[in-house]
Amino acid sequence: MDRRHFLTQSGQALVGAAAVGAVPATASAASHGAKLSLTGPTLDLTTPQGNMLAVARLQGNLDGSKSKFGWASGVLFGVRPNEKVRDLMGVKVFSATRTLRQPDGSFQRLSREVVYYTDLKTGAFLENFTNPYTDEQVKVVTIANDPFNYKIEDHFPSPPSYGGLNKEAPPPRPLLLDWSINGPMLHLLQYINLFYPSALQPEKWPRESAGKMNQVSEIFLYQISLADMQDAKKTSVTYNGSWSRITPWLPWMLMGQAAGHCSYECFMGTADSLDDVDPILVAHVREKNPDYLTAPETWVDPSLSSLEHYAREQQPAPAKP
Repeated sequence: MDRRHFLTQSGQALVGAAAVGAVPATASAASHGAKLSLTGPTLDLTTPQGNMLAVARLQGNLDGSKSKFGWASGVLFGVRPNEKVRDLMGVKVFSATRTLRQPDGSFQRLSREVVYYTDLKTGAFLENFTNPYTDEQVKVVTIANDPFNYKIEDHFPSPPSYGGLNKEAPPPRPLLLDWSINGPMLHLLQYINLFYPSALQPEKWPRESAGKMNQVSEIFLYQISLADMQDAKKTSVTYNGSWSRITPWLPWMLMGQAAGHCSYECFMGTADSLDDVDPILVAHVREKNPDYLTAPETWVDPSLSSLEHYAREQQPAPAKP
């Protein structure tokens, strides 16, 4: 269970939705021009059940035969003490997600996601990168998380376990998200702060590991059409917003335990069609990771974070000459 598993949970479907795959509407409310609000006319976003169905439509599509596509685009910054922050490289993210309703009313969110890095001047996708902090050319390692699956239920789950590395387990609490309304837009703020043992321990990974513990934060800001959220006919609701991530140095930068960290600052959004995603990004996914253009169809374990994948798929770099 990854960090966004913790952030995007909810639970049982509202009565009547399972049969048709649509959102159950208050009788005749939409046709009578009822005022749109957090409490209706279609979804009550002050209840765990309403939050569950909202998240299922944001993250995927109630029609389980359809893939939904996510994207993010921005800049990766390097932050070191006592010096100016550096813009290091561009970031391009793509995901494909399927949402499947379960017999108990919850949902499975089946997804795969890939993160590429680009040259800030040319936009070219990077295979190698000259680290400005070390003047060393390093191989760029794409993040490719397949699968990235989790359940959507009516309560917040425990924080992500990262393959059992994170032992934090607070008591469960109902899923009530931080919604607000600004004119025609529905806003949602989500964030998580974590501190847990690293999958890359410095004894084995002296050049890749930032230390024995990972300090990571992620912040998501969603902008959603309130009319779309309260439209009973929409099985999918798209959004735009921003994604920020504060994380240790990327392991392939070979910074070791040097002071500092990385910061991702990106726009993000979703689309119901590949035609509505950056065609350059889609073409690159089609060339490098074609399986990622379609969401998974069945649940597969385990779902790991990028550091666990790195620890399993890469080898420690040799000592610097």
